[in-house]
Formats: sequence, structure tokens, C-alpha cells
Amino acid sequence: MSTAVAGRNGARETVLKTVIEVLRDMTSDWDLEFDGEIGQDTRLVGDLAFESIDVVHLIVMLGEVYQEKDIAFEKLLMEDGRYVTDLAVRPLVDFLHDTLRERGKI
Repeated sequence: MSTAVAGRNGARETVLKTVIEVLRDMTSDWDLEFDGEIGQDTRLVGDLAFESIDVVHLIVMLGEVYQEKDIAFEKLLMEDGRYVTDLAVRPLVDFLHDTLRERGKI
């Protein structure tokens, strides 16, 4: 594995860990039926019982963590002009990683 690939993978893993930590903090006092560990395939609505306001809160928290206020999350949350009905951690992390990398933040 090249150093560049290893660096990208390491940065993505860091973003993944950060997103999971934020999700754990957000849901720590929620009464969830979800009893697994939050991972890449965890769905915000289906597994963690997120509502739209929770998605907004997550976006704000991630913006604060990365000191970025203008991340175009609508690119992730909208598909063919409609809001997506659920979102897994993996595409969220991929989107955030790619955006931060493009901005030179990671």
C-alpha cells in the first residue's frame, strides 16, 4: 500500500471514529431498541431512531468539530430533488472525508 493510500485510509478512519463518537454522545441518553455497536452500516433513522431535527443537530455538531460551517450536506441528504429517507454512517463518513480532504483539512 502506498503512503498516499495509507494516509487517505488513516484520515477516513479518523473521520469514522469522530462521527461514531458524536453519534454515541448524541444518543447516549436515548431509549433505543438498537443494541449493537454504532458502525459503518448503522442507519441514522432505522437503527438510531433519528428524526429530522436530530440530523440537523448532527450536521451542526460535525461542523463545529471540524470548524466548518458551510459543508454542503444537502448533496448527501438530497437525491433527485427529494430528501433521502435514511442514511447510513458509511456514506456520511465518505462524504465528510472527501469534503474535508478537498478543503485541505485532512
